[in-house]
Order: sequence, then C-alpha cells, then structure tokens
Amino acid sequence: MRLFVALDIDDHIRGRIAGFLDGVRGLAPDARWVRPESLHVTLKFIGEKSEEETDKIKQALKAIEAGTFDMNFHGYGFFPATRAPRVFWAGLEGGSKLTFLAATVDEKLVSLHIPKGEQAFNPHLTLARGAGGSGSPRRQKGDSPNHSFQRLQEKLAALPAPEFGTITAREFFLYQSRLSPGGSKYTKLAGFTLR
Repeated sequence: MRLFVALDIDDHIRGRIAGFLDGVRGLAPDARWVRPESLHVTLKFIGEKSEEETDKIKQALKAIEAGTFDMNFHGYGFFPATRAPRVFWAGLEGGSKLTFLAATVDEKLVSLHIPKGEQAFNPHLTLARGAGGSGSPRRQKGDSPNHSFQRLQEKLAALPAPEFGTITAREFFLYQSRLSPGGSKYTKLAGFTLR
C-alpha cells in the first residue's frame, strides 16, 4: 500500500478553494489540477508498505500526543520557485503546533525504519502540477522545461492574495493513495485525535 499522513480540510475551505480554482484553471490548461475532494495537508509521505507494516504505523501514530490548533488558509505560491514553477499551491499557517505535529510524526516513524523527510516541513495544499514532467516540486531527470503556469502567474500578480478561511485541526489521518489515470484516489485508513 502507498501511504501518507495528512490533515483533512473541511467543506467550507474546500468550497472556497474550489471556487478559486474554477476561476484560474483555464489560465493553465496543460497543468494537472488536483480535484477539490482530494485536497489535504501532507504531514509525511511514507511510500509503499505491507499490511503488517501498516498496522505498526497505525500503532506508532496512535501514540502521538499533540494538541488541536488553528490553520489559516490564504495566498498561493509555486515550488521550487516562481521563476521555474513545477507545483502551484495554496498557503497555510498553523504555527508551532502544526510544525510540532509534523516533526513528531517524522520522529515516531523513524523507529519503524521510515527515513526522516529530506526537506524542511513546508505546509501547503497542492493545487496543480505542471505538465511536461514528473510533477515533483523539484526538477527530476527527464523533466522538460515547464511553462504551464506562465499565464496563471501573470494574471495572479495583478490580483490580491486569496483568503480561504480558518479551521481548527482536531485529528490527523493515515491515508492510502491509489494511482489511476484520472488522478490519485485517497482513502482514510485510520484517524488520530488531537487533544
């Protein structure tokens, strides 16, 4: 199973982002746009694991003690940089409690021989991936030059940064990701309460 750990967002935020995407999608028609129902805040990508390993991951995540916190969704950006965009994302702020949760998930999974993330945690919602490549935030071998977001960037530069709203994170989830021609499908395997 292909696994990751993430926070879900509520329908209110999802609806506001869906409206924003409806207004900008046509400016980058070659990009691979994320379906609004698939939006989530990734805390940790795990990768392929067996059912037995998945059970151990669930137990490790269940032992995490972290508090609830607010997440404010606003603005946007591009990875790895505005001049060479590969991923278009919506920004969010969750403060030190969000950073603590991501670091704690990373630490707990190291004991199961799941390596720590190579990059510093950078919370965001992926909205679209550029065409002509892997869709990775960083350029990968074989990726062609990416101009998918040029018109989108020009249009957004003239507009105020969007505000999508604030929610309180009360739980996080272990997800399974299934790749398909129509895009990845995500299934919640287990939920873990924040106190």
